Amino acid sequence: MEPFDALRRIAFLLERSRAGTYRVKAFRQAADTVLSTPRDELEQRAKDGTLAKLPGIGKSTEAVVREALEGKRPAYLTTLEEKWDKPLVEGGAEHRAALKGDCHCHSDWSDGGSPIPEMVTTAMELGHDYLVLTDHSPKLRVANGLSAERLSQQLKIIDKINAHLDGEFTLLKGIEVDILDDGELDQTEEMLGRLDVRVVSVHSKLKMGPDAMTRRMVAAVQHPRANILGHCTGRLVEGERGTRAQSTFDANQVFQACLDNDVAVEINSRPERCDPPDNLLTQALEMGCLFSIDSDAHAPGQLDFQQYGCERAERLGVPIERIVNTWERDRLLAWADKS
Repeated sequence: MEPFDALRRIAFLLERSRAGTYRVKAFRQAADTVLSTPRDELEQRAKDGTLAKLPGIGKSTEAVVREALEGKRPAYLTTLEEKWDKPLVEGGAEHRAALKGDCHCHSDWSDGGSPIPEMVTTAMELGHDYLVLTDHSPKLRVANGLSAERLSQQLKIIDKINAHLDGEFTLLKGIEVDILDDGELDQTEEMLGRLDVRVVSVHSKLKMGPDAMTRRMVAAVQHPRANILGHCTGRLVEGERGTRAQSTFDANQVFQACLDNDVAVEINSRPERCDPPDNLLTQALEMGCLFSIDSDAHAPGQLDFQQYGCERAERLGVPIERIVNTWERDRLLAWADKS
């Protein structure tokens, strides 16, 4: 195993296991250093004991690089694989196998931790045919949301990536666009029209009264460009950010608006979100809504979080044919195109 591959695989497994960001960052930084350092220099430094003098190489990452250069499978990688190279949850295998892609993820252009190409490579390794890049919109400044100008720049990069992939995989143009207080969407109409898929989500004023929140969400879902209603309650049930109560709204009105406007309800697979809760997911199911099982990944290893959403979908009886990201790319694009 090459040192770069070993470091990258370790970072993936750490992200997948929800390890601390600082640990993941150490291995990804080391991988970047190894990638930019000639092989003969790495081998000479391993002999001289000076690998740690390279930027981003510490004690743990040095051991991984040295063992890989010696033709060994790094011990730390073996330990992680024994613990984490298995399904994240029991159940959901049939739904996971049916997925063709992921409609909600973030890169280091907003609040994600990795460059776009790394997200693409990992999605391909997980067996996807497509990935929708949905970085945040401008008013979510805490998440480095993209202005129309920055989003326009990102679209050019996506075009270059797709040209390089030459049909083997497709990176789709998307956004997680903030639902503003009045239900308007936080991006220009011109830019929304240039995208393939749009996830609309509430990120602010989650304690808004139920009547106002209902009007806000219904207005967003009725927007002609809306495709997927993201993490509809905004709740947090665990994790390093603590817990947060779900917002309150008339679910019947909101899901009816989704149904009437052909908008999918997201099954957000992040373990700390698990959103919507089972009772609301069941309500949307019984009303006839479409769904999208998304990772909401902010790092490559988190793309595998879809397993959590698939377990819930299978357990609650969501039909595979009503999950939009089980559809082939062209069918998904035709559905999302509301021009």
